[in-house]
Amino acid sequence: MKRVFVNEEWCLGCHLCEYNCAYANSGITNMVKALKGKDIFPRIRVDGEDKITYAVSCRHCSNPICINSCISGALHFEDGVVRIDKTKCVGCLACILVCPFGAIVQDAEGAVNKCELCSNNSCGSPACVSGCPNRAIVFEERCEK
Repeated sequence: MKRVFVNEEWCLGCHLCEYNCAYANSGITNMVKALKGKDIFPRIRVDGEDKITYAVSCRHCSNPICINSCISGALHFEDGVVRIDKTKCVGCLACILVCPFGAIVQDAEGAVNKCELCSNNSCGSPACVSGCPNRAIVFEERCEK
């Protein structure tokens, strides 16, 4: 199954992946109206220090500990993707605490938010990938070692 992978040596730290992600998941067709003057809640984030930056997003683990920690059943595995049912999320944030990659964040409403590979919008492929000017973020299938 295809996943999002980051080549940190190519990441410029420009944060365009965050803006493209927030826009793609906003449900608004105009990027300026969706993002200008608003707090954004991307499902990917750029992290790092000094000259090393990298994008952090959900790895859609084969045995996701976040699902096991979810007391309400909001997190579930569907078609190889860890998904969130926000109507079930009680905001306990246990999944944020246990995610070893720091890929789950809280949204404006208090529920959790994470990458779902843009499966809930009309992008077709993850918006962070298409929005990365340096191709540091890729959407591909790789063999597990």
